[in-house]
Amino acid sequence: MLCSCGEYQEALKSHDVNYKFEYAKRAFEKKKYVQAATLLDDCIAVFKGSDKAEESLYLLAMSHYENKDYATASVYFKSYYNRYPKGKYAEASRFFSGYGYYLDSPEPQLDQSGTIKAIEELQAFLDYFPRSEKVSIAQNAIFELQDKLTLKQLQNAQLYYNLGNYMGNNYESAVIVARNAVKDYPYSKYKEELELLILKARYQEAANSIEERKADRFRDVIDEYYSFINNYPDSKNREEADNILKIARRYVAE
Repeated sequence: MLCSCGEYQEALKSHDVNYKFEYAKRAFEKKKYVQAATLLDDCIAVFKGSDKAEESLYLLAMSHYENKDYATASVYFKSYYNRYPKGKYAEASRFFSGYGYYLDSPEPQLDQSGTIKAIEELQAFLDYFPRSEKVSIAQNAIFELQDKLTLKQLQNAQLYYNLGNYMGNNYESAVIVARNAVKDYPYSKYKEELELLILKARYQEAANSIEERKADRFRDVIDEYYSFINNYPDSKNREEADNILKIARRYVAE
């Protein structure tokens, strides 16, 4: 171990960039990614314009990626595919740039800018390399990321619903957020929950309306009910939806 550490220090202090590069490649193969990245960082500036520039930049990006520093890795992956759009590692760089963001994507309740970047990078990968062996991996990652964005919208809509009439008509806000989510992500696994929330919000909005507006608003509730049932006739929430319809019909009949 001491010998290995000494060799690394020797490579680090060396002015022979080729020696550094070869040591960095061996360090990468041995999964010593911090060592590899440190040495490669010294190499890329010197190698610029040479035949080793391309490989050193890609290995630097992969060293950060394997070390789970996805944000830094993405910077170098992007630098690679912008500098070498038809390079040997262009396909891999575009894929790992997006997949790194996917692996680093935060929980739904947090800021989702990283999730959006992941979708953009993975979609660009699919556009550039539609026949890649990694197409299905990228597509599945995009679907999962989109579900995460949809869940965040569902949580936002639920929050508005829970606020009710506190300081305004939050039911209408719940409907708007949920509708936008359904429109933006029509194939999400949360679509049924979003549409049920729209029905419930319309019901609460009608139930809390002044008498003069209840009939019209309960007609909207009935429309939402049939839309929901047509889409999900076997929904586990069918009983809840049917109860809403029964109440709505009483007001419309009056």
